[in-house]
This record gives sequence, structure tokens and C-alpha cells, in this order.
Amino acid sequence: MDWSDQAIVLSARPQGEGSAVATLLTREHGRHAGMVMGGRSARQRGTLEPGTLVHARWRGRLPEHLGHFTLESVKGYAANFFDDAQALAALISACALLEAALPEREAHPALFDGLLALFDLLDSPAWAESYVRWEIGLLAELGFGLDLDRCAVSGANDYLAYVSPRTGRAVTASVGEPYRDRLLPLPDFLAGRGGGGPASVSDGLRLTAHFLERHVLNGPLPPARERLRERYANAVARSA
Repeated sequence: MDWSDQAIVLSARPQGEGSAVATLLTREHGRHAGMVMGGRSARQRGTLEPGTLVHARWRGRLPEHLGHFTLESVKGYAANFFDDAQALAALISACALLEAALPEREAHPALFDGLLALFDLLDSPAWAESYVRWEIGLLAELGFGLDLDRCAVSGANDYLAYVSPRTGRAVTASVGEPYRDRLLPLPDFLAGRGGGGPASVSDGLRLTAHFLERHVLNGPLPPARERLRERYANAVARSA
């Protein structure tokens, strides 16, 4: 078998003396792994950085085989953020989440396009809010979209303030106040109130983490996602 596709490198691990096994998010073939001969060479090292857009050709005798990739680098997004540790952490976190969450070889072209769109937003002032929205989109694409448009109890859409940790549905401040200790805060920027900020982003990362762990990963978040939360929290603390 033989196919070609656009792809984004999610990860690469050493294999043998000089090769590597790369995991890619391809646009039409989903999350797909393959051997890259000479992948540990200096020439190939940059191509296999997480977040690199590549043209990939996969060849294998049978569809279920690991097969071999031939990769041609198109754009290395990570290089744009070597001087911005938080944005780079967001890029690596997004790649790690997709590798952990996506079924192998199941096409999700919307996630491919959305990941490239996220990379383009990571150098904007509102990059952190964009990242939270991207995780909400990931939840929706994988079958657990949050209902943040109106109150699950009253149907109202004024001053939505909390989210049920069980259903992912929003509730208003008045309805949720007696149960606030059992609910998740709904960030203002996700409720259409304001442009975000450190406190809202921290609430957003907590919100999406809960549903990713419970409904998508069925376990803990990848270490790269936890490092992003820690970096962001530390940066906020330093600025305060």
C-alpha cells in the first residue's frame, strides 16, 4: 500500500541505531505511525520536531503494518516559539493531547485544520484563550461537546457562571450558587463576557482538563499538558 497526505508531527521516538518511529496527524488518514529511516540524523531531526507540517508518504505491505514514512518538511512551527516558553508548551501540549486522545487511523480533518489554526494564533496576545477554545473544540469533535449557551435548569442565557462536572452543561449564577463547591467555574470569555485574562484562562484549563480526563482519555492528562498548566500558573504568579 502507498499513500500521500499532509501531516503534522505529533511525536517521534528512537528506533534502532539511527531510525525513528514518528506519529503524525494526517489530514485524511488520521493519527498514523510509521518508521522514518535515518530519523535520528541531523538532517531529519528538525523535521521530526512536534508541530512540524510535512508532506508525508507512507508505504507498507499491509494496511495494519507499521510501514515506512518519507517526510518532506513544509513548515516548522515550533521554531517560531523558541523564545516563548509558554506558547511552545501550548504547541507541545496540543500535539500530546491528540496523540493520547485520537483513535489510530481514524480521519479527523477538522482537528488537522484546527491544529494549524491554533499554531497561527499562538503568537497573538490572546493565545491562552485560543488554546482553551481549541481544547473545547477537541472535546466536541470527539463526542463530548460542552453546552455553554444556556442554563441547563432554567434555559436562561444571562450570567452563566458554572458548569456541571457531570453533564458539561452551564448553569446561571443564581441557580448554581447553592452548589458552587460542586460545580466548575465558567470563564467569562467562554460565556461572552470580556476577553479573558489569567484567572479566566486558569479556570478554562481546569474546566477542559476535567472533561478530557473523564470522557476522552479515561485517565490522567499527558505530562506535556500538565507542564503547560504549571508554566502558565507560574508566569501568572510572577507577573502578580
